[in-house]
Amino acid sequence: MSAGFVGVVVSDPSLQGQFTQVELRSLKAKFVSLKRDSGHVTTKNLPGLMKKLRGLNEVVSEEEIAAFLSESYPDSDQEIEFESFLREYLNLQARVSAKEGGGGSAGGGGGKTSFLKSSITTLLHNINQAEKSSYVAHINTYLRYDPFLKKYLPIDPAGNQLFDLIRDGVLLCKLINVAVPGTIDERAINKKRVLNPWQRNENHTLCLNSAKAIGCTVVNIGTQDLVEGRPHLVLGLISQIIKIQLLADLNLKKTPQLVELFDDSKDIDEVLSLSPEKMLLRWMNHHLKKAGYKKTVNNFSSDVKDGEAYAYLLKALAPEHSPETTLDTKDPDERAKLILEQAEKLDCKRYLTPTDITEGSANLNLAFVAQIFQHRNGLTSDTKQVTLTQTATRDDVLLSREERAFRMWINSLGVESYVNNVFEDVRNGWVLLEVLDKVSPGSVNWKLATKPPIKMPFRKLENCNQVIKIGKQLKFSLVNLAGNDIVQGNKKLIVALLWQLMRFNILQLLNKLRFHSQGSQGKEITDADILNWANSKVKASGRTSRMESFKDKSLSNGLFFLELLSAVQPRVVNWKVVTKGEAGLFSAHMHSVDHWTTLFLTNLLHSS
Repeated sequence: MSAGFVGVVVSDPSLQGQFTQVELRSLKAKFVSLKRDSGHVTTKNLPGLMKKLRGLNEVVSEEEIAAFLSESYPDSDQEIEFESFLREYLNLQARVSAKEGGGGSAGGGGGKTSFLKSSITTLLHNINQAEKSSYVAHINTYLRYDPFLKKYLPIDPAGNQLFDLIRDGVLLCKLINVAVPGTIDERAINKKRVLNPWQRNENHTLCLNSAKAIGCTVVNIGTQDLVEGRPHLVLGLISQIIKIQLLADLNLKKTPQLVELFDDSKDIDEVLSLSPEKMLLRWMNHHLKKAGYKKTVNNFSSDVKDGEAYAYLLKALAPEHSPETTLDTKDPDERAKLILEQAEKLDCKRYLTPTDITEGSANLNLAFVAQIFQHRNGLTSDTKQVTLTQTATRDDVLLSREERAFRMWINSLGVESYVNNVFEDVRNGWVLLEVLDKVSPGSVNWKLATKPPIKMPFRKLENCNQVIKIGKQLKFSLVNLAGNDIVQGNKKLIVALLWQLMRFNILQLLNKLRFHSQGSQGKEITDADILNWANSKVKASGRTSRMESFKDKSLSNGLFFLELLSAVQPRVVNWKVVTKGEAGLFSAHMHSVDHWTTLFLTNLLHSS
């Protein structure tokens, strides 16, 4: 850390956690400048500043921002402090996110006027009925036969049944598991017919944490919002979950044939970190170019409203279902009807209506294109062309669980970058700097950092060298790990660094809890404290097993962990399905068991 480098501190930790230090410093500078120029900040002069902020620029007007702020500050002369400004910024982002379904371009000139309508009437639940109907159809399709939910389905899209069903948290947890299987252990979901407020809150906490982990933006959404079934927030979250499901195959790991979209191997590093939505656009433009379409599609709203791009896309992928009359049709409404008729022949689910095409509904058009990709992607099946992406070794397989755990943890921190593949996305150093800024605010000197896209290799090395420097300042064990190892993608060394980052973050949380409960008398928690806590907890429950260290080989049969879990929360363990296990059952993975044992116990201690 450079001398004299001080981060921006916010009194509310949950509010500070929504921003990186670089964001806070930028917002603070803008706020102070406005206050210095105007004497004080009010709803009269704040809209001009907020109009220029990320996520609001070109999406909402000053007048609309003023109308939004007047909901909280009826007195236009009331002074607004910095932390209140931050909260209103988050609230405004959430309003925009809800309107757009959690992301994507507003597309076209109609976005601004529709936002004003939304900002004034969301409390009256004035929502996009077309999107709601599509999401309900999706839920009915994928969860209709769920053992618990089938008695409540199908949901009627015309009423408020969806929002009523959301209130206990089960449906959202199930939907997350449909989008990314295995995210939530279903045994952790409270699934009684009638839940008490505590159980309901547990479900919603589990839902929101899991949603963040799979890549959803849950800014300003709390458990109480879900308990109350607030339509605009619920639909925004559902939209993101469904989007993640539909785009799940848009990566080289799931669909190695996507390498066909890129001219040469020099593009591969960039491709591996490409977001699924950008990959879908690249796939679409790849086929459009081959079909002779002269334009480039940059979004799923204004660029597809006339239907021409869809006509060319279906002609390229399914010429047997694409008559020339579709392209010859001059009326956009008629063309949209023909396009959906052709899509039906490909067994694509109808996520949208002709009106949704002509009005440029970004979320529904994206869902439609993703469905086409899933049913007929038009890519080569020639294995010779995809060998570049199929170089997984035995070590890669062994590291896959670690990669998933670290990916979900990083995404849950709320960093600006979304991690699709840990081992590829950290190689330029930027994501690691964002993580460090979250777990140790103020530790990163952003003046020495370079933000992606980074073309010059030495800039990546500079970022990674700063990561190593900060790690050493935080007393991490980084023997034989240099910045170049991260740039080169050395997976084992990257895992060693990430494990220490995660452990540091969890111990911070535990120390904060101890400080709040014991004040300045509370000492920092050590590994020995965690070990003693685990043994005493198990002993107090009347069981006799114990662990001698985090490397104790007897832990490999899992019994001690089950007894500890049962001691913390008895209902989570079904002892009828537990066997005695075999000593050394997981010996093949014992090289890292001490690391994951530490993380497991610190997380459990935090939750208890």
